[in-house]
Amino acid sequence: SLQRHFFPLGNYFTMSAASIPRVPESILKKRRTAEKIAAERAVKAVEAKKAKKANRREVFKRAESYVKEYRRTERDLIRVKRQARKAGNFYCPPEAKVAILVRIKGINAVAPKVRKVLQLFRLLQINNAVFVKLNKATINMIRIIEPYIAWGYPNLKTVRDLCYKRGYGKVNKNRIALSDNSVIEKSLGDIGVICIEDVIHEVFTAGENFKKVTNFLWPFKLNNPTGGWKKKTNHFTEGGDYGNREQYINKLVQSMT
Repeated sequence: SLQRHFFPLGNYFTMSAASIPRVPESILKKRRTAEKIAAERAVKAVEAKKAKKANRREVFKRAESYVKEYRRTERDLIRVKRQARKAGNFYCPPEAKVAILVRIKGINAVAPKVRKVLQLFRLLQINNAVFVKLNKATINMIRIIEPYIAWGYPNLKTVRDLCYKRGYGKVNKNRIALSDNSVIEKSLGDIGVICIEDVIHEVFTAGENFKKVTNFLWPFKLNNPTGGWKKKTNHFTEGGDYGNREQYINKLVQSMT
């Protein structure tokens, strides 16, 4: 007959403290470091969220104030025109402060001086567009390159459409889309420009930071206009394309965006 032997369970399951495997010190250090980094990240994330919320409020306030300013300017213009008409006079609007230049011709047979001026305006490709502040020097430069560009005076809608639809910034010499206000704030935050509405306001009103803002903006790359060009070798006043078309540039640019 088979004999059954029973042994106390303790003999099998008791282990001495020396036989428990120890966690290496290097792994413990890594764990502690990882926990510390995770805690710091969590704190930073909370702070960033608060800052973003406050920043969003500031952006909305600014956008609201700009809209009020634009509407007030528009109403003032209408009022002054009515007063002049009532008195039997004509209202002469002030000279434009800002122009938009659009390159319409290529590189064939371009004179050295013309090429240099186009380069200074950053109009390196056909259908490139830039904003320029008008003064005696820039008007003389525009006259030199006039047969190669279409230019005029942009309205608020043109500036806004270009910045929102075709806006790219120069960040570390790279062309970065203006899809987030943080891109603008990192590059222009030191001059108080933190959002796309600030950029539009500076450009449209030719503000004190116009040069820095336009240097930050990459030249706009536009399409050919809907329906094509008429005749690039003729001036706009002769039924062509090049030269100053004043407020009619807005229709052209909007057909190119």
